[in-house]
Amino acid sequence: MGKLTVRALRAVLAVVFVGTVFVQAAMVWALVTGETEGSLPLTPMRVIVMLGMVAAQVALACVWRLTAMVRRGTVFSHAAFRYVDGVIGAITAAAVLWFAVTAVNAPGQREDPGVTVILGGIGLAILGVALIVLVLRMLLAQAVARDGEAAQMRAELDEVI
Repeated sequence: MGKLTVRALRAVLAVVFVGTVFVQAAMVWALVTGETEGSLPLTPMRVIVMLGMVAAQVALACVWRLTAMVRRGTVFSHAAFRYVDGVIGAITAAAVLWFAVTAVNAPGQREDPGVTVILGGIGLAILGVALIVLVLRMLLAQAVARDGEAAQMRAELDEVI
């Protein structure tokens, strides 16, 4: 990964991280002031949004660390699994939180249940992303195993020479 790519990715990650902190601060402010406009139960929705921002921040931090490992050439190691698992956990948490949003929103959609079905479908799509990252984790595990085998073969070859 080139330096420009790493810098661009880190800039995007930093902007998104600052945005999530801003949203969390706004939600805390709204909880403290107790605004209750609207037809949805706002307190549960605000708490869910704040937790969703935490999940996003965990994923951002893990991607930041993985980017550093790619830049150093150490991503094909067992240390990378911790960060990939963090991303998978954050995406799964986001899906669960999305299902919570769907459940909180469902009573208001009795006349039009299609909205609830669409929201549930989005939750399934988020879980699908977690499964895709899980498959990528399995590919990383294979690459780490192959890298270990290659290192062992190099060591054996060095002994022969």
